[in-house]
Formats: sequence, C-alpha cells, structure tokens
Amino acid sequence: MTTATNHTGVRSRPPTSDVDPFAHDVLEDPTPMHTALREAGPVVHLTRYDVYAFARYEQVHAALVDWQEFQSAAGVGLSNFRYEKPWRPPSLLLEADPPLHDAPSRVLRQVLGPRALHRLRERWQTDAEELVEQVLGGSAGPVEFDAVPVLAEAFPLRVFPDAVGLPRDGREHLLPYGDHAFNAFGPANDLVAKGAPRVAEHSGWVNSVCARDVLSADGFGARIWAAADRGDITPEQAPLVVRSLLTAGVDTTVHGLSATLYALAGNPAQWARLRAEPRLARVAFDEAIRWESPGQTFFRTTTTDVTVDGVLIPGGKKILMFLAAANRDPRRWADPDSFDLGRDPSGHVGFGMGLHQCAGQHVARLESEALLTALARRVSGIELAGPTRRHHNNTLRAWDSIPLRLTR
Repeated sequence: MTTATNHTGVRSRPPTSDVDPFAHDVLEDPTPMHTALREAGPVVHLTRYDVYAFARYEQVHAALVDWQEFQSAAGVGLSNFRYEKPWRPPSLLLEADPPLHDAPSRVLRQVLGPRALHRLRERWQTDAEELVEQVLGGSAGPVEFDAVPVLAEAFPLRVFPDAVGLPRDGREHLLPYGDHAFNAFGPANDLVAKGAPRVAEHSGWVNSVCARDVLSADGFGARIWAAADRGDITPEQAPLVVRSLLTAGVDTTVHGLSATLYALAGNPAQWARLRAEPRLARVAFDEAIRWESPGQTFFRTTTTDVTVDGVLIPGGKKILMFLAAANRDPRRWADPDSFDLGRDPSGHVGFGMGLHQCAGQHVARLESEALLTALARRVSGIELAGPTRRHHNNTLRAWDSIPLRLTR
C-alpha cells in the first residue's frame, strides 16, 4: 500500500492498495485489511477493481447519508445493476433513490411500525422461551449444540416468515436465496458460481410467495398489498416490496444473532451483566452488530465529480464502503475491538444510515431481544464448546458453526 501527501485545498492522488476484499483469506479475517485501509487515508484506490474505498467512520457515514452524490440506483454491488435477464428485479428500497424510493420506503416503515411490532412482542417471547426449553431439554447439566442452526437460524426462520405471512412449504429456500443475493454484490468469483446452479429455483419460490393470494391475510405481506389497494404504491410495486423484505430480513438477522451469541460466549463478564440486566438484550445485539458487522460492505456510485478530503473522485465511479471498518474506527469508538455492554453502540453503521437505513432493523432487534431474554432467564453459563467455522460471503460476515455449551 502506498501513501500520498494531501495538502489543504490541493487535489491529490489517493493511497492505493492491491488488496482483494473478496479473497477467502480476507473474508476469513478482514480486520488486518480494515486497519490498513483506515490508516492509509480517508480515501484509498483499490487497483484490483478500480474502485475507491472508504474505511473510516466519517467518510462512510457521509457517503451513506448523501444519496445525491453517492447514489444507490446504479446498484449497491461492484457492477451496475444488470437488467438483461435478471434473476431478480432491483430492490425498490436498496437499489433506488428518490423519487422512486420514497413511496415503497414509506409503506414499509408503516407496515413495520411500533404498533405492528408491539402485537408481535408477546408471541415472539413465547416462541423464544419454547425454543430455548427445547434446546435445554430435560437435562439439569450442561448441553452442547451448534448455535447457528439450532438458535440463530431456527428462531428467525420460525417467527419472521410467519410474520410476513409466508406458506410453510418452501421456507428452506430463504437462506440460500439470501446468501446468493449478498454474494452477487461482489465480483463474479467462486462464491457467486457456487450459488448459480440453483438460483432460479430459489428465486422462483421467493417470487411466488410475494403474490397476494399466497400470503396470509394478517401478515406484513398482506399489509403491503393493502397499501397498493389504497394507492400508496402501485400493484406492480407491491410484490417487489415484499421481495425486498424477504431479501434483507433473514440472513442479516441470522448472522447478527450468531455474532451476539459468539460475543457473549467469549465474554463471560458481559454475559453475567446481561443476566443481571436482561433489559440490555437490545444493547447486546446492537453492540454485536457494531463489533462484528454482519453487513460488511456496500457500494455506492458517484453521480458527479466529488472531492473527498482533497481527493477528486470522478463521476460514475464505484465507492466501496467498509461498514465493518467504520464500526471499529478508533476515531469514533473508544476501545473499538472490545465487546462491551457498557458502551452506547447507537450510531453504528451496521444497518446503514440515512435514507437507505435498514427498514427492518427494529424487527431484527425484537427477534434478538426475545431470544436473548429467554436465554438470560434460563441459562447461567454460556461458553464455546469447540472450534468455530466461518461461512464466506462477499458481503456478509457469516457463520457456518458455533459450538456452544449452556448450563441451565
């Protein structure tokens, strides 16, 4: 990595790096790369893909909230969105800017508002307690299991599809569909190739369950269609909004819960604090989102020539925002590599920021609150029971396996 001297008011060349953020060794442990990019400067040119990288909190946050100069409509992946025979349509929330973004976003905020979530709180808490009791079984001693499939995947796949109103059959398509969708934001590497053979099958099922007559009458999906009946969005937009909800509403929550369980298992003092104060369940989840950042990266595209800290970025250039690096930037966070329930993690960019901030983040928080509270009430000890294993994805910081040992 090279560096450049930036004199005030003088447009300079940015530092350059030939690092591949999507290489398997980097995906396994991106922290050294994040540190190097932050220290290199506020803007770094990644020569391998000819994109400009932001790894410091200040620049990432600024780009996230400035949709006028850093647009999402050209696609939030490495390539501009391709409309030739797409396996999925563009998201009206993630890959659209005003005015196209406005009505779908407003409808989804209403559908996922406080009143709707309040109705779900008691039901989800009961579901979480039943799941934890099932995991603990009748044993009075410690139990060991893999937390990824047994808790982090099982709970969201139990409650979220029900809340949307999806049919029971076919829900096994959700995770591989989401995995491929997030892989496709990166380069056309082996991770994309791995999911390609079955993407039409997974995507076809997701398309089918966005239809009005497939969804139950009392779920989020039906309320989105009701908004179309009122004229808040068009009938053509309604299934696309449901689809956006499914694309973003499962994988990120699964890996956020995985990160939280991993963090608590490795930090006994923080687990003891959560047990003593179960109200900290949401803080634990948000701190894990900051600390681990399930959503590692997203792209933007400059709409015009933009000068960032003296560096001229031409219009039409891709910007790679390292959300995870920003979330551990020591310029923003004290002791950023520590998982600490005494920290106020609000302000992290793990759910984005500004116009395109994740509309479903409050749903994810409610899911995590229910599961973590159920665990805190029933489990005295939580610890790792074996080696963990990462799941590589071009966009997500994900897990395949987290062996845990719980003591009732």
